Amino acid sequence: MSKTWFITGTSSGLGREMTEQLLSRGDSVVATVRRADQLDALQAQYGERLVVLTLDILDTAGIRSAVADAFQRMGRIDVVVSNAGYGLFGAAEELGDAQIDQQIATNLTGSIQLIRAALPHLRQQGGGRIMQVSSEGGQITYPNFSLYHATKWGIEGFVEAVAKEVAPFGIDFIIAEPGPTVTNFGAGLVHGKPMDVYEATPAGDVRRAVTSGSFDIKGDAARTVAAMIAAADMERPALRLALGSITYRSISTALAERLAAIEAQRDVAFSADRDG
Repeated sequence: MSKTWFITGTSSGLGREMTEQLLSRGDSVVATVRRADQLDALQAQYGERLVVLTLDILDTAGIRSAVADAFQRMGRIDVVVSNAGYGLFGAAEELGDAQIDQQIATNLTGSIQLIRAALPHLRQQGGGRIMQVSSEGGQITYPNFSLYHATKWGIEGFVEAVAKEVAPFGIDFIIAEPGPTVTNFGAGLVHGKPMDVYEATPAGDVRRAVTSGSFDIKGDAARTVAAMIAAADMERPALRLALGSITYRSISTALAERLAAIEAQRDVAFSADRDG
């Protein structure tokens, strides 16, 4: 049975790949882009099964309008995919104030407002699913991605809490966590102003790896998206979807280290309780 999807950030990368895969299998997609002409070729190929809306994820009123328009046009939307975002690259003190504000507004606030805009419509139709595209960077960290990680860890916490709030309405969530994947993500990085003092630090090591192309990237975009779609098709998918061997290993290692650290603090933790 075909489904109807609402996807942000579809001009390129995983969003574009997802739009193409869904249309090719017979689903309908409401795709948002910043410039209306970016999906002209797909529009010509698939006709009314593709609805293209222009949306700036920084415009909260525009988000609400686009979501309302999508539900009105399509009647029902089965899956809302919050995908729009980008990476800000640089050690924390290398980044400008405006760059920080833009990163948070796009990746965190924009995703929050999209989800908030979708919830009343999903409630009214009796349920639905929201997929938040996060990253392995929502569970682990790399030097030079501190603000990107702040937004991804933030949106994962938001989604986990909201999932508990809206479960009684038949609304559930998937947090997709792809690792380094061959897309245009690297080309779209916004860079801070490098400081010489960080050259001989882990931040400098990561900068050189990214600049030289030696940063380990194993993820395949088409396979990553296929796994995301398969998860969204499941009756009861897991809340978090790890995508890629790098993601699996890095998150497994980080969780094991955090568990060992908290277990070592058991006596200290219990000592903070009130008597009785």
